[in-house]
Amino acid sequence: MGDYTEELEYERTMKDRFMAHHAESPFVAESVQGFHGLQYFPIDPRYVVKGQLVRRPVPEEAFLRTNRDGQAVMRLLGEVRFRLGGKPLRLRVYHAGEGVGSSVFVPFRDATSGRETYGPGRYLTMELNETDEYDLDFNRAFNPYCAYTDAYECGFPPAENDLPVPVPAGEKVWSKARNPATPNTMVLDLVEKATGHRPSTPLARKASVRKAPAPTKKHGTARRPSVVKRTKRRT
Repeated sequence: MGDYTEELEYERTMKDRFMAHHAESPFVAESVQGFHGLQYFPIDPRYVVKGQLVRRPVPEEAFLRTNRDGQAVMRLLGEVRFRLGGKPLRLRVYHAGEGVGSSVFVPFRDATSGRETYGPGRYLTMELNETDEYDLDFNRAFNPYCAYTDAYECGFPPAENDLPVPVPAGEKVWSKARNPATPNTMVLDLVEKATGHRPSTPLARKASVRKAPAPTKKHGTARRPSVVKRTKRRT
């Protein structure tokens, strides 16, 4: 536990330095004032659990709804199955496409979302291996960049990735003022900022899934998935 805690604390320190000073940090790139260090739950080894990836026979192209009410194109590989607090759970696993290598993307919400953690959801990433057995480390759960500024577009977890249990591990919400309760609330908030009025009925775009070709060797570069993208600020 000692080495693991030291390693994770070091990672968090390095991430704070990146966020505070690097040109590609959302705080630096968008001149977000008041960076005070990211907030986390205490490191807890109970939230590192064994998971098994159950792949779909054929990967499927999936479209995750975004905070701009758009769609992020992903490749649905299957679902990782695990137990947390004695409960059997599962999360859908996505590959972000060409150029991300073996890194996969697991967006999720849980019973802390909209309160202690970012309402639209948090992310995990994993590196694919030949056994399809993984350590799911929720202490490394992190917020998408749209948690800090509206200048970025990010994909929301599908309804299937709403966990019915609290996961008090990983990154907390950055700001209470930037913590919409749900993904739909965030979309409505952005529409209101852009147009000056709030839609009278909830927006209802849903993620869709369709068959897609299996990944090929051209996806073999070693770059992490781009699960957020920068967009022009709307006025």
